[in-house]
This record gives sequence, structure tokens and C-alpha cells, in this order.
Amino acid sequence: MTEPLDVAKLQRRLAEFAAARDWQPFHTPKNLVAALSVEASELVEIFQWLTPEESARVMDDPGTAHRVTDEIADVLAYLLQLCEVLGVDPLAALDAKIDRNERRFPAP
Repeated sequence: MTEPLDVAKLQRRLAEFAAARDWQPFHTPKNLVAALSVEASELVEIFQWLTPEESARVMDDPGTAHRVTDEIADVLAYLLQLCEVLGVDPLAALDAKIDRNERRFPAP
């Protein structure tokens, strides 16, 4: 039986993957942010010329859906690696940000 996924487990897998290839020297905050930006741009590229209606149906085409899923995975991988290197708990950071946004933008 497969264990459920969690952020810490994924971060460990990413760290082990990088360590097995001796990539840690390249995983500086600067490089990880640059890679994150590149991957986010590759995700933007998929949607760049779509109408709002086409973008809402992007997952209907298996080929495009696969590309979107892969780019989302790349963005998340670099973001999790950046969090690991900087010592940021991504779930706690998001939770705190939502709290601040709820105070900043109260519901009517």
C-alpha cells in the first residue's frame, strides 16, 4: 500500500534526488528562484494565447493536460526545494498569508 503524500515527504524525495546527482551546490536560493520563474513561464506559455473560455477547457485535451500537469509539478518542485533551502514551512506560510488576506480584504 502506498503511503499518503505530504509536503515533507516530497521535499525529502526532491533532496534525495538532487543529492544522488550531486546537484546540491547548484540549489542556491538564487538558482532555485530563477528555475521557479522559468517553470512558471513555461506554464504561462501554454495559456498565453488562449481565450478565457479555451483556458477553462485546457484539461480536456490529454496532450495539453499532460503539459499543464508537468509544468505545475515543475513549479511546485522548485518552490518546495526553495522552501527547504530557506527553512520556510510552505503550509504555515500559506496559512499565515490567508489570515493576513482575510484581515486585509474582509468579506462583505
